[in-house]
Amino acid sequence: MQTFEHLDFGKFYHIYNKGINGQEIFLHSDHYTHFLRLYEKHVDSVADTFAWCLMKNHFHFLVRIKDQELISSPVGRSRKSPVIIDQDFLYRQFGNLFNAYSQSFNARTKRTGGLFQTPFQRKLIGTEDYFTTLVFYIHNNPVRHRVCERIQDYPWSSYSTIISFTPTKLKRERIIGWFEGRSNFIAFHEGKSQTIDISHLLFE
Repeated sequence: MQTFEHLDFGKFYHIYNKGINGQEIFLHSDHYTHFLRLYEKHVDSVADTFAWCLMKNHFHFLVRIKDQELISSPVGRSRKSPVIIDQDFLYRQFGNLFNAYSQSFNARTKRTGGLFQTPFQRKLIGTEDYFTTLVFYIHNNPVRHRVCERIQDYPWSSYSTIISFTPTKLKRERIIGWFEGRSNFIAFHEGKSQTIDISHLLFE
């Protein structure tokens, strides 16, 4: 029986989920962009994102949950008191993302029922040794699944953003620092052809 780590403040996680029974969860380009908009709305407030990749029937994110004192309680006209920022709040934010996207996807495709496997899957990344390997794994997912031949050809990952100089909320400088420079980041992704054993970090 698979166990899932509890989300905790200040820690790194590999967040992964897929469609029920392998069902596709992204059918058109606007599905990808809408998911990313909802991710920004619900998750950016509680986690810093380091790498991501959206595939047709699953996705990967490498995130660091923010320190508890850096997360602001959401406010609104309907709220009479501040929301308590605890672990349950973290799960609700991710749940809000999945629920909002599922409702939108079902409305657009005229389907009913759950879209994602539950609970969403997460793996604690406890050592820095695996950060660069996991970043590569996430970006290499389209090549691994034979969607494209080169990492840089796939549009729905953080790779192109990391190698660019455009403004981004990604923790780009931290990632580049892990690879000891942008040129090393690119070389690592272009030349890493050997088998990498990170099965203990994955859910597929």
